[in-house]
Amino acid sequence: MPLFDLPLTELERYAPEVPEPADFDAFWHKSVAEASDREPLLEVRPEPTSLRLTECWSVTFAGFGGDPVRAWYTRPAGVAAALPAVVEYLGYGRGRGLPHERLTWPVAGYAHLLMDSRGQGDQYGNGGDTPDPHGGAPGGPGAIVRGILAPERYYYRRLITDAVRAVAALRALPGVDPTRVAAVGNSQGGGLALAVAGLVPDLAAALVSAPLMCHLQRAIEITDQAPYGEIVAYLAVHREAEAAVRHTLSYVDGVSFARRAVAPAHFGTGLRDTICPPSTVFAAYNRYGTGHPGHPRPDRTMHTYAFNHHEGGEALHVQRQMRWLAERMLPHDLG
Repeated sequence: MPLFDLPLTELERYAPEVPEPADFDAFWHKSVAEASDREPLLEVRPEPTSLRLTECWSVTFAGFGGDPVRAWYTRPAGVAAALPAVVEYLGYGRGRGLPHERLTWPVAGYAHLLMDSRGQGDQYGNGGDTPDPHGGAPGGPGAIVRGILAPERYYYRRLITDAVRAVAALRALPGVDPTRVAAVGNSQGGGLALAVAGLVPDLAAALVSAPLMCHLQRAIEITDQAPYGEIVAYLAVHREAEAAVRHTLSYVDGVSFARRAVAPAHFGTGLRDTICPPSTVFAAYNRYGTGHPGHPRPDRTMHTYAFNHHEGGEALHVQRQMRWLAERMLPHDLG
């Protein structure tokens, strides 16, 4: 795919005013508060694996509406100390899969919670274990268009609330230092990490790669690649629904969450990415931490990959993430 978006010199300055509904903060305060009335952990049970260097538990926590959400909790074997921790969110269409699939963070010395994505897991990977009991709202079959005609019924209201509750669940688990919790994700997971950074004021760090759900009004105009293409396809049939759809999307835009964030942040994007176009990523990056007048902006860094698509920097980028996070969260003897 050739370069199709703005040149890098323009991306570095690209900071559009993304429309926000007047009740954006009230909407999310209510959504999170309603889910926070109950204890986060519902079940924690050891998960047998064939791995000797890590230990794993299957976790069920209370997400949106108290719905049970599955996760894997993994940590270095034989380490009793309270560790810095990472909550990781998954890409679109993927479920939590099998407990040995994602070992980078526990092997690097962190306690690690991998959150399942409700109602997803059937597109690739090894499946998911969390149904979405609210999935019948009007919209298309794909998650990104479920309930898209009203913010209160939109799928991403539920998933983002789950992501916030995953932080509370991780902090409630044994062997976790609750003051050192980072949110990590790529693509949809990056969008969730960004939302969490905007909704959890005491987050220690955010690692955001190729985030979905950013500058949505532009995204649905410049790409028809999935999953944004699912919104395009929906509007191609439901032509009269455009105003309602754009209104709903304004409540879940990562640029709005980015403005409210205060945690240090590490970003990455491929400049040939047609799935999460780089201008949508830079819109969030350039607005990150700007919503607090009179206060210094949080530390942030961006890595770009000029010849890469949605895969971005792959293992090189993960290496950069590990080094960056270790400087901020690991004790000197481990970092």
